[in-house]
Amino acid sequence: MKQYGLGPNGGIVTSLNLFATRFDQVMKFIEKRQNASKYVLIDTPGQIEVFTWSASGAIITEALASSFPSVVVYVMDTSRSTNPVTFMSNMLYACSILYKTKLPFIVVMNKTDIIDHSFAVEWMQDFETFQDALNQETSYVSNLTRSMSLVLDEFYSSLKVVGVSSVVGTGLDDFFVQLSKAVDEYEREYRPEYERLRKTLEEAQNEQKKEQLEHLRKDMGSVCVQGNTLAGSDDASAMGPSELILTRGTLDEEEEERESDTDDIDHEVTEESHEEPAFRNFMQETRMKYQRSSNPNE
Repeated sequence: MKQYGLGPNGGIVTSLNLFATRFDQVMKFIEKRQNASKYVLIDTPGQIEVFTWSASGAIITEALASSFPSVVVYVMDTSRSTNPVTFMSNMLYACSILYKTKLPFIVVMNKTDIIDHSFAVEWMQDFETFQDALNQETSYVSNLTRSMSLVLDEFYSSLKVVGVSSVVGTGLDDFFVQLSKAVDEYEREYRPEYERLRKTLEEAQNEQKKEQLEHLRKDMGSVCVQGNTLAGSDDASAMGPSELILTRGTLDEEEEERESDTDDIDHEVTEESHEEPAFRNFMQETRMKYQRSSNPNE
């Protein structure tokens, strides 16, 4: 924040962007430890707009999901979700993360040592019970919450929910059971989809490379034709772009060899050897001109 003059959120986003540029090192570290460690826990920033809806968060999530069985765990504070409006806000957050990451998803309701999470599970399973709790709310948000509860019924039906206490340790066994199911779901549904997307991307990249090579061949072919027209050579017209490049390379190499052969010659001796006969010829021609001018009758 001090270095770049940023606020709290800007500092977190910038840190995440810088971290994403070195995430390949994290991937290598995980690959080295995957035989020794059964689970790898990556704690992401709590602000949903920082990680879930940022480009860096998507890069990190997709990098992990494309190489390892990945599961998203959404941890919510049960003691602060006893209000139905707050509970609905948490569920909307969970729903948005699920559809953004497109990965197996588990909702962990923490702090069950303070208050049991059974009321939240009942709200998710029984629409009428949740509506009765909403009737006690008089704020204008309750009407919106009542409408949204109808939309989230389908979301609740396939959602994995576990209540745990990080202080006491209760519910962790159930959490690992759900985690194993989520891993099986990843291998069964998500990995084939990622493989299909990867294959589609590779095919698109190969197709793009072919098009670029085809454009290059056409461009080099036109250059070859123009060169043949100017030179008037019939043999060169049969050359393709690659042959033209090879021919030019060969000529250049021959010229370089000629130049390299002359590098060993003593240029001073050569110049002197050419200067002496040239001076002798010049003197003979001058003498003959003088004789002709002195004997005009001859």
